[in-house]
Amino acid sequence: MGLPPSGFIKQSIIFLKLYIILYISCIPDSTNHLFAAPTIPPHFGSSDISSYELQTLELDGYLSFDNNHKAATDFGNRYNLYPLAVLHPKSVSDISNTINHIFSMGYASDLTVAARGHGHSIQGQAQAYNGVVINMESFQGLEMKINAGELPYVDVSAGELWINILHETLKQGLAPKSWTDYLHLTVGGTLSNAGISGQAFRHGPQISNVYQLEVVTGKGEVFACSENQNADLFHAVLGGLGQFGIITRARISLEKAPKMVKWIRVLYSDFSKFTRDQEHLISSNDQFDYIEGFVFINRTGLLNNWRSSFNPQEPLQASKFNSDGKVFYCLEIAKYFNPDELDFINKKVESLLTGLNYIPSTLFTSEVTYLAFLDRVHVSENKLRAKGLWEIPHPWLNLLIPRTQIHDFAQEVFGNILKDTSNGPIIIYPVNKSKWNNKTSLATPEEEVFYLVAFLSSAVPSSIRTDGLEHILAQNQRILDYCIEYLPGVKQYLPHYSSQEEWRAHFGPKWQTVLQRKSKYDPLAILAPGQRIFQKGISFL
Repeated sequence: MGLPPSGFIKQSIIFLKLYIILYISCIPDSTNHLFAAPTIPPHFGSSDISSYELQTLELDGYLSFDNNHKAATDFGNRYNLYPLAVLHPKSVSDISNTINHIFSMGYASDLTVAARGHGHSIQGQAQAYNGVVINMESFQGLEMKINAGELPYVDVSAGELWINILHETLKQGLAPKSWTDYLHLTVGGTLSNAGISGQAFRHGPQISNVYQLEVVTGKGEVFACSENQNADLFHAVLGGLGQFGIITRARISLEKAPKMVKWIRVLYSDFSKFTRDQEHLISSNDQFDYIEGFVFINRTGLLNNWRSSFNPQEPLQASKFNSDGKVFYCLEIAKYFNPDELDFINKKVESLLTGLNYIPSTLFTSEVTYLAFLDRVHVSENKLRAKGLWEIPHPWLNLLIPRTQIHDFAQEVFGNILKDTSNGPIIIYPVNKSKWNNKTSLATPEEEVFYLVAFLSSAVPSSIRTDGLEHILAQNQRILDYCIEYLPGVKQYLPHYSSQEEWRAHFGPKWQTVLQRKSKYDPLAILAPGQRIFQKGISFL
């Protein structure tokens, strides 16, 4: 009869090993829970079995099993969870087939899946230990469709960078409405969180400016979804931290793009005046187009360190300004315009500034192109990369703080917990909750106005001083502990927790919805293990 073909023998070995695992998992044990992951016999490596299984997949792209160190890194530079394999998809079916294959293996396999964009996660959220990481940037450069009609939009792959979208849409005089401060991020990455910047007070976050999505669920099913089609899945994945599906395409709302930006910075020494002016500015449509702010603590020679492209309105007064080591608050605002509107815009800006209560000698202005303004952080990135200061630990902490609690927060954190801001910028600005869709998975404070406060620290490797990682982490924890004890309305943005109890508190009233959506769209908890919300093999219902 002859010997069976080698492929048949290989498949038989795989199924035999899987059968043994399934059999052992059914043996009663007093420590097993209903959905407890089975114990793998020591002489059968689960990773070997998973590798064999994955190698049977027919793909347009490919799976790599070696030299996958990049998939175990991110911008936070603190977590290194090495995957079993990295999927480099060339089609949505590659993602669908891979996830469906893992789903069909059930609890006999501990494989999980994480989507990785540009690797800008902070806490290992896009990593999958001994699982499969999907390289979403493999989709970059795929067909981008721009519709310049009455309601303009752009259809893009989720692995596309926002900076590339900006370049392409500007060619037709259009641009997305809402941004993040840093544009070298993927569409899927920001839409899985929120996507916030100084335009959010007017347009809401990026997740409020999406018309339609294509999503692959934790079962490997592919759906088109929108407000009117598969609406629950649409809302689930927006701000869903990758828990309910992997976004593969998105239809993003566009608007007519300006050519120039009047970019302004002013300083305050009084926090009440600073927040009063910020809240006044976001309450009117006839104001600035971009509103953010910074905190400077014990920063001497403050004005001399500002960008050289900014010019003081009164150079003599500005040269005499001395920060004296005080806490100062910088209001950063911008007005968009086209070159033929310059005279009108100058008068308009002058009128708008008249009602503000900043320190007069600290009015700094600049005029830049719209592209240069939106891509401003990339300039700093290039400088830091040249100095070897980009790929270092970034123990960032981002908080959403109710308006009624922001003054107590500032008094304790800026006045007591923090001693200086040399480790990185502190961003602070308010947004209007009415611009945020409450149906999404994103957890926000309940009040109509709340503040984003972002501590964007960089840790100096091997330092044991205040710029070292351990000191910054301890400082972050003091801030969190204060919020937990005294400011219960505070939420983390880009959240990170170590227990499901903390996640339950984070989502609050939305927790039951989160559980229902997880059970419906990713019942085996295959997706986004790096978020540490659910664990495969453990019942979450």
